Amino acid sequence: MTGTDRIGTDRIGTTTGTTTAGPGGDRSAAERLRDHVATRLTRARERSALLTGAVDDHDLVRQHSRLMSPLVWDLAHIGNQEELWLVRDVGGREPVRADIDELYDAFKHARSSRPELPLLGPAEARRYVAEVREKVLDVLERTPLEGRRLLDGGFAFGMVVQHEQQHGETMLATHQLRVGDPVLDAPPPPRGGPVGPAEVLVPGGPFTMGTSTEAWALDNERPAHQVVTDPFFIDTTPVTNGAYLEFIADGGYADPRWWSEAGWAHVREAGLVAPRSWQRQGDRWHRTAFGVTAPLDPDQPVVHVCFHEAEAYARWAGKRLPTEVEWEKAARFDPATGRSRRYPWGDEEPTARHANLGQRHLSPAPVGAYPAGASPLGVHQLIGDVWEWTSSDFRGYAGFEVFPYAEYSQVFFGPDHRVLRGGSFGTDPAAVRATFRNWDYPIRRQIFAGFRCARDAGRDEST
Repeated sequence: MTGTDRIGTDRIGTTTGTTTAGPGGDRSAAERLRDHVATRLTRARERSALLTGAVDDHDLVRQHSRLMSPLVWDLAHIGNQEELWLVRDVGGREPVRADIDELYDAFKHARSSRPELPLLGPAEARRYVAEVREKVLDVLERTPLEGRRLLDGGFAFGMVVQHEQQHGETMLATHQLRVGDPVLDAPPPPRGGPVGPAEVLVPGGPFTMGTSTEAWALDNERPAHQVVTDPFFIDTTPVTNGAYLEFIADGGYADPRWWSEAGWAHVREAGLVAPRSWQRQGDRWHRTAFGVTAPLDPDQPVVHVCFHEAEAYARWAGKRLPTEVEWEKAARFDPATGRSRRYPWGDEEPTARHANLGQRHLSPAPVGAYPAGASPLGVHQLIGDVWEWTSSDFRGYAGFEVFPYAEYSQVFFGPDHRVLRGGSFGTDPAAVRATFRNWDYPIRRQIFAGFRCARDAGRDEST
């Protein structure tokens, strides 16, 4: 299918999986969980179908960037992972296509080389994922969602949902790198509003980081543990395009004072002069997003910057990037109770009032657009809009335990990857929460990443 596909709130937006009582009274917890899982599986597949159905077969098999896989690889990989975990492992069924396991093993083939593989074609890939999903829904109906760690709370199904939604965001990033007429459409995000002071003080002291209770939390989010921080200030909002323009206008990309050694080497080697997808037209900067070029909105968070750019801006501004401990404390800590919330606004699932998530819009929203999503301390847009770079290397927490496989998290631990937090406009609610941890190389810019700044609190500022 070609042409423009509208991304509607109802189809791609938040659903909770909540069920109502039937004629016989309240449904069992197991039935409600199955309905919730089925709803999340369906929503993820609708998104995958939209992102692969918006372009013709030629675009599906093309590699739009060496940083990304062909869209058809992502689609079949989604089905293969679902088959491995839910059809074969959970369901104990015979393989659907054991012959393609190696083709869709992300660790055996770099993205740059995947177009050279004998991949399933678009029609065959669609038939394959449909057959796998039919078997998975039968497994879901027949499997008790308890009695085994992989099944408790529907974890294996939740892991597969999150995997497909993560690839949905990856495919959305591929669409952003695609050259050609626009094929995706969505309404603009809501307008911005007042946000209060430019920064807020986060008090020092202990708070609970991570989780041991979130049913679908992944291994790198676990276990819950107490961390003590010094008081610090954090920006009320992500850094905006308008603020970042000041860094550019002040010669930030040409001044080695603001860059780390690695950052300065990268900016010179890559020839960076502005965030990805920015172009100067006369005396104005424009940004191209999903095939549409328009003047920069100065109030939107800057997006498509790498860690080095974020770090350089923060240093130029007389600040620094927050650690991920600081980011999570700003996002979860409730000073009135001392407890850690699931989200900045509380424990309820995200809705369109709280955050720019779920591909409802195709850009970050102006700052102040989601006052209902602010934290108790008054920090805005910690969830959604842009992933936020932190200064932290990606490592396991004390007490980390691999589950269910090392290749999800553990193999990426170490100084090569920096942690990002909070999700973007392209992140589904099922694949983000205030404990969720993302990571990438510090030079990556194709992801929907921005940042906010932090600074230490002086002795006379900490109360």
